[in-house]
Amino acid sequence: MSLTSDGSVGALSEEARDGAVRRLQEAYAAGVLTYEEMDRRLGRALEARTPGELEPVVAGLPEEAPPSTGVIVAAGGRITRRGAWRVPRFLKVGSALGRVRLDLSRAVFDGPEVEIALELGTGGARIVVPRDAVVELEGVTTGWKDLRYRPRRSSRPGGPVVRITGTVGFGRLRVRHAWFRRGERER
Repeated sequence: MSLTSDGSVGALSEEARDGAVRRLQEAYAAGVLTYEEMDRRLGRALEARTPGELEPVVAGLPEEAPPSTGVIVAAGGRITRRGAWRVPRFLKVGSALGRVRLDLSRAVFDGPEVEIALELGTGGARIVVPRDAVVELEGVTTGWKDLRYRPRRSSRPGGPVVRITGTVGFGRLRVRHAWFRRGERER
């Protein structure tokens, strides 16, 4: 916290605001907060101008977990992740036989960027990213079928960067943005 020359509290840093937003998302993913409570607190976090205004927003929440790496590996069968789940900054997904389904639309990200390294033999992968995500696919090698991805025309600033790398042997990689829920409009 910094004081200005007149003795008032200084402005809130973007790192502090981003940390509060991550803690709220983590608390929701862990079941500590309801969606409505998280939404209400997020609004207050985004409107906060000083560290003092941010303190009640995160009061009673668990401390932020350190960023991590994750590995999901299966020799055969299906790999599926969906709903509110934690996505580490680096996630390695490997499957010799079988399909991979990753839905990141309601996931909690450890940071503003996530890298998903695929090592797939036979079987394709479908990855659903948040509506406002920026997708980078330059590091993907496909052996048999082409990659399917249609970028969004416009995305809101501040979305996560999802970088997908690795190899897909005999299968197709499909990446798409999450659709709108019924009755919801993009703002």
